[in-house]
Amino acid sequence: MIPAPFEYEVATSVEQAIELLGRGGDEAKLLAGGHSLVPAMRLRFAAPELVIDINRVEGLRGVRDDGDQLVIGALTRHADLVKSDLVRSACPVLTQTASLVADPQVRHRGTIGGSVAHADPTGDLGTVLVALDAEFVAQGPGGERTIPAAEFFESWYETALGEQDVLTAIRVPKGTTGTYVKYSRRTHDWATCAVAAVRVDGRVQVALTSMGPTPIRARGVEEALAGGASAEEASARAAEGTSPADDGFGSAEYRTHLAGVLTQRALEQL
Repeated sequence: MIPAPFEYEVATSVEQAIELLGRGGDEAKLLAGGHSLVPAMRLRFAAPELVIDINRVEGLRGVRDDGDQLVIGALTRHADLVKSDLVRSACPVLTQTASLVADPQVRHRGTIGGSVAHADPTGDLGTVLVALDAEFVAQGPGGERTIPAAEFFESWYETALGEQDVLTAIRVPKGTTGTYVKYSRRTHDWATCAVAAVRVDGRVQVALTSMGPTPIRARGVEEALAGGASAEEASARAAEGTSPADDGFGSAEYRTHLAGVLTQRALEQL
């Protein structure tokens, strides 16, 4: 299908993007990699009146070392996360997860910021960032603010970003180990269910994909592990507090089963 008519603007700074968002209101959308927004526009699930291309904004791409954290620019492409020696050494679970996103074409155009701002609960990177207790840096009319991962994802395709906020960077802790175990019906599909298990400051933290309207921390699993439970025992609590959907990729019952199986695999790999 063909998208509905829209205006197109190119922003060359974060400040200009914020100003353009203010002009367009809730009918304006930022364009980063475009692999979420453009298909939605073609299907007319999204019909913004103003599309703001931020690909020429300086300083929003790349990964840098900032003491005990990595700072990842919001326009950093998935393929760049896969190739980055810094990410591979300091937070290898991000390298692994980015390599599982869709197909090579998407990984070479899609961005980490665009992916998490889209907030699809079947997406991969958001789950890993929630497990890592990442921090999201946003800039808006009132200046810059930092949003904890636990507060960033609010519901289906909804985040804590305001109408004029631009996600500029994501901060993740260095020195973490972890794994991301994903099941999908076909190669390159969205996850029917997936599990991120990471070790941060000696703690094991677990998050789930496709088990509710947002990435979900498996607090029951974490609590069981802290109490000395085995991987098998802890994984039995994986589905606590979840609300998986019934859809063409799997039933809620099937996803509940997968959550336990994949959690045990992830913990055993960790």
